This record gives sequence, C-alpha cells and structure tokens, in this order.
Amino acid sequence: MATDTTIEEAARPFEAATLLELLPTRPRLLALGEPTHGEDTLLTLRNDLFRELAEREGYRTIAIESDSIKALTVDAYVTSGEGTLDEVMRTGFSHGWGASAANRDLIRWMRAHNQDRPASAHVRFAGFDAPVEMEAAPSPRQALTALYDYLASHADADRLPCTAETLDSLLGTDDHWSDPAVMTDPARSVGRTPQARELRVLADDLTSLLDAQTPHLIAATSREAWERARLYARSASGLLRYHHLMADTSPARFAQLTAIRDGMMADNLLALTARGPVFAHAHNAHLQRRKSSMHMAGKVLEWWSAGALVHAHLGDTYAYAATAVGTIPHRGVDTPPPTTLEGRLYELPDDRTLLSPRTLSATFTPRQSPWFGYAPLDPTHLDDPDALAYVKDVRQS
Repeated sequence: MATDTTIEEAARPFEAATLLELLPTRPRLLALGEPTHGEDTLLTLRNDLFRELAEREGYRTIAIESDSIKALTVDAYVTSGEGTLDEVMRTGFSHGWGASAANRDLIRWMRAHNQDRPASAHVRFAGFDAPVEMEAAPSPRQALTALYDYLASHADADRLPCTAETLDSLLGTDDHWSDPAVMTDPARSVGRTPQARELRVLADDLTSLLDAQTPHLIAATSREAWERARLYARSASGLLRYHHLMADTSPARFAQLTAIRDGMMADNLLALTARGPVFAHAHNAHLQRRKSSMHMAGKVLEWWSAGALVHAHLGDTYAYAATAVGTIPHRGVDTPPPTTLEGRLYELPDDRTLLSPRTLSATFTPRQSPWFGYAPLDPTHLDDPDALAYVKDVRQS
C-alpha cells in the first residue's frame, strides 16, 4: 500500500502546465472527467483549467457533454455575439446544463475573451453529446432537414434522392418520435416503421452526396459550413439508429442505446480535433479507455465509451484526467474512511490537487457511495487515466 509520504510527494498544484507535464505527449484531445453531474464546484474547476489552456497552451475549443446541435447556438454567441446570454443559456444546452451558474460564467468569459480578438484567436464552444436526453430522443427532423437544405442550396439538384415534401411526409409528426413512454415500452417506438427504414436510406444517400461533393461544397460555402453539414449528417443517421434500437425488445436494448450514444460522442470529438487541439469535459464513464458499465433496469450494461473509441483512433494524442472527490455533504457523500484511496487523498492539505495515478497503489478498497449519482474512483483501474484531479470538498452551489 502506498504510504502517506508517497501520496504527498505525488500531489501537485492544479494548473494546466502541471497537468500537461504529467502526460507522455502533448495531446490533441485532452479530456477531464467528473464523477458526478450537476456540481458547480467541479465545473468551476473545468472553467479554470480551460482558461489556462486557452491563454497559455494554445487550446481553442472546449467541448462538453451537451447536445452537439444546440451548442451551435452557444458558439455563435461566443464568437460573434449573436443572440443574448440569457437566450443561449436557455436554448443552447441539453440536460438542464444551461441553468448552471458555472456554465454561465464560462460562456460569459468566452464572449469577453473573443470580443476584441480576430477570428483566428477565438475560443470556440462545442457540445459533443448526441442530441438525446435520458428519457427520450427527439425527431431526426432538425438534423435531416438542415442537411437536406444545405445540399439543395449548393449541390447538384438532380442528385438529391428525394424532394423536401417527401422528406417531410416520411418524418411525420415530431411527437411520435419524442414520446417518453418509448423508453420503457419499445412497442410504442416508430423506429422500425417502413417510413423510418426509408429515412435511414435517405440519410445515407444524403451523406454520400455530401461526401462526394466535398470540394465543390467547401468552395461554394466554407469549410465551417461544410463541417456543420457533416454534423447534421452524423446526427441524423445516429438518431435514426438510436430510434431503431429503441424499438428493440431484446435484453441488449439499453446496452446498445448507450453504445450508440457514445459512438456519436466519439465521432463528434474526432471531427472537432480535425480543426485543432480540444479540451473536453464529461462524466468519467464517457472518457475512460476501459469498458464502461452501469446498472440499469436490473441489469449491468457494458459498452465502449467515447474515450475508448477516440483513443483507438488518436492513440497517445488522446489524454484523459479523471476527477475524484472527498465529500459532497448535500448529497450524502460524507468524509471517506482513511482505508480508502479517496480517504487517504482527503488528508492532503489543498482543496484541489493533481496526481499521477500510476504513483498510487491499486490495493485500496473501493468506496461505496450512498448516493447513486456519485461514481467513486475505482482504485483497481488507476492505470486507465493519465492524471487524477482530486477535489477535497464539493460545496453546494
């Protein structure tokens, strides 16, 4: 077992430069995980790190676990001032993240940072999550029609696989797609109707047309407009696959849904890294390299996370720092016992600490949290993250 001296010697100040020193190479995609959602203490940690990365280390994009299409609204605000802060906080986030004071602080800072700088020096905002919520998935209408409209305006019209009217007819009413009862009753899903099957073919045809006419489309519009169309194409196809699996009645249904979501996350992250270094933030389970798992509907679900999928493509240019915490008193997570890894880390004097996980022992007993929303650090997998961020106390916002 590691001694207290070893842990104290391993502890370092929480700074961007220190984090980068812990990594084997300078990453193109640097990810910071959190062990629970909804805590502004952890989001403030993220904000501070991104400011340092942007101002001193050349990172220009932050990507968070939020709807990738909604996030376009936020990016337009931080880069050009389009809309108002209140509007983008209300409409530009999924999962209720727009209500977070720390998220608001981030967007306010990004807008102020960009105000008097040229576009080449702007910081950018992105969501990399699939456009789904835990309880339901929306109609693919927004993504599919945006892709169609882009191609109808700029590609060869005679190569479009259908008319806009046909597409609208096949999509039908949006509430049939977004019915929350589908999550527990696959029979209510429209994901395997003849119309949905035809839409999957059309989405594939439209994506193929987008790819085939890439040189013309970039010249006729811009690379950024083409990249946005690629996002619509990924989202439309991903949503149609997701709805197809929502109609599945097999025991693998939920595991496949989580896998589809993380696959869409990975594709979005890889697309973002094509334009430069990215700092990403999400739950630890979405960023780790090893297989993710969780309990749902009485079963243990396993799937490959976005981090694992991205790492398979980027190799050492993907780096991941996990976050662990000591206490979350308002959630019932009290001072960890000294026999646990988090308990030993709790003895460190600083509120925030960075450590190299490989310097810590893997023989501590995992701590079981009484609150289901907090995922404690698993000390048997300390070889997975490249760095460990430790927050002593998470205080109520």
